[in-house]
Order: sequence, then structure tokens, then C-alpha cells
Amino acid sequence: MMLKVREVIALNITLCLFLIFTPHVEAFEIKQVTSSRGIKAWLVEDHKNPLITMQFVVRGGSSMDPKNRTGLSHLVSGLLDEGAGNLDSKSFQATLEKNSISLSFNARMDSFSGTLSTLTETREEAFNLLGLAIRKPRFDPQPTLRVKSQVAAGLRASKENPNKIAGKLWWQLAFPGHAYGRSKRGTPATIASITREDMKDYVKRNLIKDNISISVVGDITAGELSGVLDDVFGELPGSSSKYQLSNTRVQNSGEIVIVERDIPQSVVIFGHDGIKRDDADWYAATILFEIIAGGFGSRLTKEIREKRGLTYGVAAYPVPLDKAGIIVGSVSTVNDRVAESIRLIKDIWRKFGEEGPTTDEMQNAKDYINGSFSLRFTNSKTIVGVLNALQRFKLGKNYIEERPNLIAKVTLEDLRRVAKRIFHADSLTFVIVGNPVDIKATMPSPISD
Repeated sequence: MMLKVREVIALNITLCLFLIFTPHVEAFEIKQVTSSRGIKAWLVEDHKNPLITMQFVVRGGSSMDPKNRTGLSHLVSGLLDEGAGNLDSKSFQATLEKNSISLSFNARMDSFSGTLSTLTETREEAFNLLGLAIRKPRFDPQPTLRVKSQVAAGLRASKENPNKIAGKLWWQLAFPGHAYGRSKRGTPATIASITREDMKDYVKRNLIKDNISISVVGDITAGELSGVLDDVFGELPGSSSKYQLSNTRVQNSGEIVIVERDIPQSVVIFGHDGIKRDDADWYAATILFEIIAGGFGSRLTKEIREKRGLTYGVAAYPVPLDKAGIIVGSVSTVNDRVAESIRLIKDIWRKFGEEGPTTDEMQNAKDYINGSFSLRFTNSKTIVGVLNALQRFKLGKNYIEERPNLIAKVTLEDLRRVAKRIFHADSLTFVIVGNPVDIKATMPSPISD
């Protein structure tokens, strides 16, 4: 987790190579590789450049942290590259640096992932390090103390960051008593209480063969990858406790909560219930969000930024969690324009829900969505992320080719129906951090650590 200067140099070498990998979307051939031990992966071969990127994702993430151990998955993600097997932290990091290998781990709300990038000539060492990290992490006292200190420092800094305060509180209000309402980074108390045994148990329970998706892009054949899959993942436990989390919905509606801070601009987070990724109306919702909040030219940006100059940016987007669908947005503005900004957001939201978009808005949004899709495939790291998303949501290997038609076939009637379904101005809950003028809270602020 600790990034040294020499590690930055090694990482930059690899990142430069990322930029070389720019295949055409239509040229993708996604192969499913199954190893002799039953490990499956999706592979896009590219032998033009000597680079391989692998990413694995397991379901679970911070939403599966025990309530009294919140931050566990985040802490584990920061320590897997801090020593494994017979390599202590210093030796492990030195080997990464020597071979220009980039290895990182990340805990999200519903998933835990690891991403490896290596030159072809050092792939054997790279895959060996990845295998050690996920099978035999050390969690030695010294790096554990250091990473815990870094996390604690980040938590202290978050208490002074208006965006962090607003976001944390909005999620707490949306999902009280549910794992989605808890901070993925934990609290100072829970981080301090996490033991080596807790982290080892987390790895044993979550990094398992029947809970993993793997994607690989680059200079490796299907036959070569098959052996690598067995070497890296073959000794993981076959199964453990299943990913179990109850379905939920946003629990508050139409509230305004104010956290007073003596700052010149207020930060506002807003949102309400949405739809999940497997919903039949997902593609209509994708188009609708491009129209209302997709950046320059969107309704929110036109009215709030371009016409009135209230903010540099306003955003809103769907968040497709495994067990809930939500819509979240944000805006920041000077304190005496917060009330006006919120009124405009609600007015635009209400009109959009009642009337939906115009024909021109629909066509422009479709053209942009389909035309910009290839920009997601500019380097191998983003490509493995897309491949794992396709696996996570069970979209199939042909999704990249099929997606333009899924967008194109959405009708104006579909959009107007779905707009009525998902845009409800009176359900928007706003969390404001700042010193807003002429606006009253409808409930007190229940901030907790």
C-alpha cells in the first residue's frame, strides 16, 4: 500500500504500456478458458505488445464486513501486497519494483478485486507474486500497523472534507441498519480492533474458487493461461459461506439534512431509490440519465450551470448495487444559492418524470452513448474491468457487439414510461454540508463515526 518513489517509476513504465493497447471494439474476440482444475477466465489475446493484465473479482466486498469490523475488506486490500509466503513487505515490494510489476487490490461495496500488470518477460514472477498474495498473505505486525495508521489518518481527514461528510451521511440515511449504510473504510475503533486472525479469516472466506471471476488481456495464449490459472488460483478453497445480504431499498424520502460548516460553498448530495442492473428498463434508464445529467448539454447542466452559473458541475447517475438500485447526484454552490439550486433540481426532476425527453434528446443521447462506448477500451486495465463487469452481471461474451442495438431499440414511449417510474422529485433526499441560506432541515443530522 505504501507507494515509494521507485515504485512510482515502475508503475509509470507499465502505465505507458497500457496506452499502447488500443484494439477496436469490433475486433474483440473474447475466449473462455477453463483450466484442468476447473478455473475459468475470459481472455482477449493481443500479441502486438509484450504486456499482460489480469484482474480477478470476488463478490462480497465491504458489505460483508462484520458490523464490529467495518473496514476489514479495505484493510485487507491494503495489505495483500505487503508480504506473502517467504517474502516480507520489503522483499515483496522490491521484487515488484525490480520486475516493473504493478499489483493492486481494491475493496468496493459489493466486490473485492486484484489487478496485475506485467511485461511478458516477467510474467512468471508476476503470477507467482499474485498467487502468494492471495493464498499466503503474511499480515505482519509492522506493515499492518503502518497501513492501519494510514487508514486512520484518512478517516480523520474525511471528517474535515465536506464531500466525504455529505456522502457518508447520505448513505447512512438511505440504508440505516444495513451494510450499505456503513463506511467501507470503517471507523478508528473498528480498524484498531481488527486482528491478524480477522484478516486471514476474511481471505479464507472470500477468496474462493466458486466466488471468483477472472479476466485477462494481452500477450498470452489460451493454453498458456490455462496453466497460469491453476498455478495462481488452483489452491484456493473451493467454497465457503455464500455471499448473503438482504435486498433493500432507500429508507428515507424527501428529507433535507444540514450539517453546518463554516465554509463559503455548500456541498449537496441528493438521491432516491433507483433500479438494479438486471432490470429490464436499464437501457432506457441509461439514455434518460444521459439526457438529464450526462454533462454538457444535459438538462441539469444547462439550467444550473450554463444559464444561471450556480455551479461548475452538477451530476446524477444510477448506482447498480447487488442488493439495491439507487440514484445519486451532487452539486456544490455558494451558500446563498443552495436553496435555488435545490429548487431547480427538483423542478427539472419533476418535469422529466412527468413528461420524459423529446425525440431530439433521445436521438442525441443514443448517438453519444453508442459513439462513445469504444472510449472505454483505451487500455488493458479498463478492458479487464469491462470483461469482469460482463461476467458479474451475466451479460455474455457477445454483449459488446449487442449493446448498440440494445440502446437503439429503446423507443420514446419506453423512455417516457421509465421516466415516470424512476424520477420522483418529492422523494429526493438532500444532504447539505455548509452554511446554506434560506433553507430549513426537515430532520436533524445523525452523523456518527
